[in-house]
Order: sequence, then structure tokens, then C-alpha cells
Amino acid sequence: MTAPVRNVLAAFDHIPEPWQPHRLVSVNDQDVKVARLHGEFVWHTHPDSDELFLVVDGRLTLQLRDGDVELGPNDVYVVPAGVEHCPRADEEALVVMVERAGTVNTGDQPGERTAEVRELPQA
Repeated sequence: MTAPVRNVLAAFDHIPEPWQPHRLVSVNDQDVKVARLHGEFVWHTHPDSDELFLVVDGRLTLQLRDGDVELGPNDVYVVPAGVEHCPRADEEALVVMVERAGTVNTGDQPGERTAEVRELPQA
């Protein structure tokens, strides 16, 4: 059985709130997630997983302890496993993230922003 075609831009139509990751697809042991980001997240690390950020629309600042990384549309950055970071979007940003399946969005800092990855509706 072949997997359905998924449209990244259309996926954002199913995400009403910021900081609520939705799985677009999985490949090997990685999840490709989409999320609307707005405001500041929490400082955290993912000890066992790199995290790739691809900005589709808007701007995203990845705050790192040794300096900020600024991303705009079509920019990609990988936060290495174990590096503490805090995403911030002063205006709404549409973002694709790739990380090991099962990775918790708040990493090593569980709290009120911890969210189970949600499934997008099938087309």
C-alpha cells in the first residue's frame, strides 16, 4: 500500500493553535511535524535527537546559549542533540520540524507546554 500524498501548506489549515505539533509523515525512525509557532517556547534539550527546523512562512529565532539563530522563509537549521534551545516567533511562523519518532516537544523540561504529537486528518 502506498502512502497518501500530503501537502505541507494545506496541513497548516488543520492546526488552529500555536505550539501544537502535528505529524505530517514518518520516514524511517523520524517524524516530520508541522506547527504554528507564536511567542516564546521553553528552554529545553533533546538529549538523544537532533531537531531540524524549516521555516515555511514567517520568522523564527532559535535562542541558543551561545547566540541566536535567525530563520526566515525556506531557511533550515539543525539543533544538535543535547544543545539547549528556546524557539521564539514574535509573529506567527509556519514551521516544519524533523526529529526522532517519540521525541517530546519540550524535551527534558516537561510542563504546561508539553503536547502529544497530533495526527493530521487523512486527505
